[in-house]
Amino acid sequence: MRVISAAEVQAALDFETLVGRLRDIFRRGAEAPPRHHHEIPISGEAAQTLLLMPAWQPGRYVGVKIVTVTPGNNARGLPSVMGAYLLVDGRNGSPSALIDGPMLTLRRTAAASALASAYLSRPDSSKLLMIGTGALAPHLIAAHAAVRPIRDVLIWGRRTAKAQRLAKSIKIGKLRVEATDDLEGAVRGADVVSCATLSYEPLVRGDWLSPGQHLDLVGAFRPDMRETDAEVFRRARVFVDTREGALAEGGDLVQAIAAGTFDPADVAADLFQLTRGERAGRRFYDQITLFKSTGSALEDLAAAQLTVERV
Repeated sequence: MRVISAAEVQAALDFETLVGRLRDIFRRGAEAPPRHHHEIPISGEAAQTLLLMPAWQPGRYVGVKIVTVTPGNNARGLPSVMGAYLLVDGRNGSPSALIDGPMLTLRRTAAASALASAYLSRPDSSKLLMIGTGALAPHLIAAHAAVRPIRDVLIWGRRTAKAQRLAKSIKIGKLRVEATDDLEGAVRGADVVSCATLSYEPLVRGDWLSPGQHLDLVGAFRPDMRETDAEVFRRARVFVDTREGALAEGGDLVQAIAAGTFDPADVAADLFQLTRGERAGRRFYDQITLFKSTGSALEDLAAAQLTVERV
């Protein structure tokens, strides 16, 4: 069994190829049961959470991502989220590889947003706003630039200095990357707005949106989190990665539904329907589109397969 590091995962998963692999697995489908949540008490601190996310394609591959969330690690100087992905040969059950979980998750999450953008953003989109300065931000910027002719990138974060450091660190082709402290102005001027934050309060306001924009909402992965206000959902045509995940866990959607400002039946399509051509993506140039991502074990399985093929 191979053990594959974070650096090897990143090198193996270029976004052009990974986006194609995600498109294929959503078209073909795979079994992906709901993820398991288990709470494990730790004396003297917040409980640890164990997450198990399995998926398989009969006769080909079986995979499971194992993630631990340990809030007390902040005091230890360790990441609160750790994990690994185990890929198993679906024909004989033998373990094929143990893969770095955090990097696999970063790459496949960004690639899922890029896959959605390929259907939902305008083909001539050249200006990207990245809201958030965490580990996912540089991967999202690279992924969006892989599917659209992005030339200019603005980065906004609650701490401007961190946004400036991130902007200086990104070297992708001829992209012009700068930090901004004007969130409203940046939203109004962007073709694509990507959000990856842990916000509990709206950051993007619906009355800031411009015709033809695409919103990519990756943060707010719990029902009590949100990155947008209700007006965003009144103005945008809404798409999701999976209905099951987005409607149960995506904070923006969950709260809009609870407030009566969005009907679950108004979700235009998920990635299964978009990739299979069962539903249309962007219908006209001035349409505002929104993609809410909560992640799927299918994405992990596709990324793990590609990693093993290339390492």
